[in-house]
Amino acid sequence: MKLLSAVICLLPLKISLTFGRGLARLLWTFMPLKRKRLATDNIIRCLNVAPNEAERIARESTVQLGSLFMEVLAFPKLKGNMASHVKVVGLEHLTHYKNSSERGAIIATGHNDNWELMGGAFAQNGIPLVGVAKKQKSEGADKFINEFRTLIGMHITYRSGVREMYKMLDDGHFIGLIMDQDVGRDDGVVVKFFDQATNFVTGAASMSRFRKVPIFPAFMHRNDDGTHTLEISPPLYVERTTDKHADIKRMTQQLATLIEEHIRKYPAEWFWLHDRWKSMRVEFEPEEVAAFEKALGIDNSVRRA
Repeated sequence: MKLLSAVICLLPLKISLTFGRGLARLLWTFMPLKRKRLATDNIIRCLNVAPNEAERIARESTVQLGSLFMEVLAFPKLKGNMASHVKVVGLEHLTHYKNSSERGAIIATGHNDNWELMGGAFAQNGIPLVGVAKKQKSEGADKFINEFRTLIGMHITYRSGVREMYKMLDDGHFIGLIMDQDVGRDDGVVVKFFDQATNFVTGAASMSRFRKVPIFPAFMHRNDDGTHTLEISPPLYVERTTDKHADIKRMTQQLATLIEEHIRKYPAEWFWLHDRWKSMRVEFEPEEVAAFEKALGIDNSVRRA
């Protein structure tokens, strides 16, 4: 992987991105039909579009992963010139808070566009970001991606390192949490997402409430010229009432809504290949799902029919 990275760094970035997209198109061609159907069904159900449009979005969503891969391989070249590749909008929200508080904060985001570039963009602008990563099955792959993340200025911790996260929050670091993937029944809370009962990770809301620090929603999208824009929203604060569970669920719903709004704006940039509703399908009984839908004001009788 490092040898491939060295080769990619010798090429102009536009050529590398074109090559990556070509490889991803090939990947889409040979992808199992079951996986393609999962993506297109998700898109039809979430965006209410025709099958041919759903397939186009699913294909483009897969193809853009080729660009993401090439940009990660080009990190050694991009690390000193991140500002020209990623435009940051709303940075003043973070810098104002950073200058007025000794504690860090939570940055909540999703798998939109090239989320791996966020660490470099924040680091170049003086924001000490801690990326919370999932350990890869391959030890070599895990070592490679974390070395490259560190290369562009991120500090990496694993999801199990909760104590380290709290300590780094207290020391003024910003914890980056990607919160749009499915989680196990016992690790999430059910909220409304694309008009469906969806199991959502609660880490951002829980950490924010416990440490009394704000959450800054931040999302990436790709511009027409191949560069990116990172949009940072004003801070959100978790309400602290006597009902801790309700406080966390209320904020998680707010974040889920923001993620949904960004996906609707840039649908081809989200990771539709992920089985987002697996836990709702596998770990919850149909009667439980129906009860959640009723409580969330969701009428899915037509969808189920």
